[in-house]
Amino acid sequence: MTTGTTDPVPDGSPAEARTAPVPDPAGGRPVLPPHGRVRPLGLAQVSLSGGFWGGRQHANAAATPAHCEAWMERLGWLANFDRVADGTTSPDRPGWSFSDSEVYKLLEALAWETGRTGDPGAQAAIKRLTARIARAQDPDGYLNTCYGHGDQPPRYSDLEMGHELYNTGHLLQAAVARLRTAGEDDLVRVARRAADHVCRTFGEDGLRGICGHPEIEVGLAEFGRALGEERYVEQARLFLDRRGHGTLRDIPLGRAYFQDDIPIRQADAWRGHAVRALYLAAAAVDVAVDLGDAELLRAVERQWERSVARRTYITGGMGSRHQDEGFGEDWELPPDRAYCETCAGVASIMVSWRLHLATGDVRYTDLIERTLYNVIAASPSTDGTAFFYANPLHQRTPGKPAGPGEVSPRAEGGTRAAWFEVSCCPTNVARTLASLGGYLATTDDDGLQIHQYAPCAVRAELPDGRRVAVDVETGYPETGTIRVRVAAGTRSPWTLSLRVPAWADGATVTEDGGTRPVSPGMLAIRRSFRAGEVITLELPMRPRFTWPDPRIDAVRGCVAVERGPEVLCVEGLDLPAPGDLDALVVDPLSEPLPDAAGARVRGRLPARPDRPWAYAAAHPADAEGEWFDVPLRPYHEWARRGPTSMRVWLPASASGTSS
Repeated sequence: MTTGTTDPVPDGSPAEARTAPVPDPAGGRPVLPPHGRVRPLGLAQVSLSGGFWGGRQHANAAATPAHCEAWMERLGWLANFDRVADGTTSPDRPGWSFSDSEVYKLLEALAWETGRTGDPGAQAAIKRLTARIARAQDPDGYLNTCYGHGDQPPRYSDLEMGHELYNTGHLLQAAVARLRTAGEDDLVRVARRAADHVCRTFGEDGLRGICGHPEIEVGLAEFGRALGEERYVEQARLFLDRRGHGTLRDIPLGRAYFQDDIPIRQADAWRGHAVRALYLAAAAVDVAVDLGDAELLRAVERQWERSVARRTYITGGMGSRHQDEGFGEDWELPPDRAYCETCAGVASIMVSWRLHLATGDVRYTDLIERTLYNVIAASPSTDGTAFFYANPLHQRTPGKPAGPGEVSPRAEGGTRAAWFEVSCCPTNVARTLASLGGYLATTDDDGLQIHQYAPCAVRAELPDGRRVAVDVETGYPETGTIRVRVAAGTRSPWTLSLRVPAWADGATVTEDGGTRPVSPGMLAIRRSFRAGEVITLELPMRPRFTWPDPRIDAVRGCVAVERGPEVLCVEGLDLPAPGDLDALVVDPLSEPLPDAAGARVRGRLPARPDRPWAYAAAHPADAEGEWFDVPLRPYHEWARRGPTSMRVWLPASASGTSS
């Protein structure tokens, strides 16, 4: 039933067809395209040293992987591999069909941690988990605990909802992380055999199927890059080209649910299940870059543009509908029914980072910043052991806390939960935070670009051998001061580029003895730098009102408040009475003011008497009630003080006053 993990040649593949892994001198990059406008730096080149993200990365490393492994053990998800290996599988297998993928995402997080810190505990966990997984692999490379064994359904008998290829895709991404941080080992060899099985089974002369949940495509593409195996990238292309032609059976939610309604080259926007759409888009960028397919790349750019302009929340969250965890139509962005799955935030970053590497366009890293601070940072608890799955922008009633030992059956409970029946978000958060250093900076032929701001050390080498070294010192986003200290001088000039966010009108830079204003975009400074000199970027952090497009019906007449990259919100805990959030209106003529917690706005609570009918012939007056200061907090901090109501979009008073 199973195969060992030391066979150097996958079943059915001649030894001479095998290639050696492609080394990653940066010590770990989640995405490493063969070419593009800029090149990513890895975990050995960018090391966080505290601050907003360093603290979250530390909490993640200290608690989240162990937390996830303990839950998977408790619920029998890990034992599923043991049962396959021992021939004791049964129809009552615990967990959903995709529970294998959570083990693989956990392995990916652990691999990035070993690359980042060399943590021996993470190293031991990788070996421990890999051994159990390897025992369950069939001789031909097939690896799945829900299909194909004993009384289980046959292999690939439910491509629409079975997630077999989806699971394999996450296995391949875990192997990429391991390859790029530690080299080839048993986990990589298991993944090789699984990838070879997929290519034999679904290649040009094989089954013409696709997986209902895209993921195998992005796994194959990046695994092919890491190993220098072009046939894996070609298989990813085959899967992409087959999708959109009614390849899968139709379902009540429609084929758009798994992006099988329109070929990816023809689609103008993302639709259907948000995570599926975004994983597919990430794979399409990989394939387009590797194969020089300009048409395919432009298709994803076109979809990004429309989806960001019309189908994305102010937080960067994606997914308007609960019924299919999916995108709505243009302008369909209800705040109280926003799904904005944490996993969709992770997938959005995956797409935008790939597009930025391919094009160098700063708008993609602007969206990454927004998503990081307002989706990813919102999900985990401070200690890394509870998570938001959905991220609504309006919580009408306080949620009921889930106990630390309970599995939450609902994704939208209004409180962070330790685990979910579908627990994809904790492991996705874990792998993202562990690999975060690989999304902060890039190089090109002439210099270094810094895209996200956090205390960190950056050490890189340009293609011509020039070494660049800077240290970033900042309290961002609490403050807008970013100091980039040159750690090593150079005789020849090079270009240091700093991203000025799209919201940062009024930013300034101080360097070489002078201060000057700078516009949003990439600020490029080219010269020879002296060791010890400091370039200071000042970003305006005064809170500001943000108004929605009038076509977003659900928030027409409302206003939001942002401060730097953070979206702010009002929590019911900060209002005089629990029900006041429903009545609150704010004065749009009085600018929001800075506050230690975030910001303050002028608001009041007009009387809203209950009536037998919710509609009237006259517009309800809101010129009642005394004005008072309403405190706002960063959205990513909501519900950390306990269950509470919350809203991001605040009704603007029709009778505001600046007096």
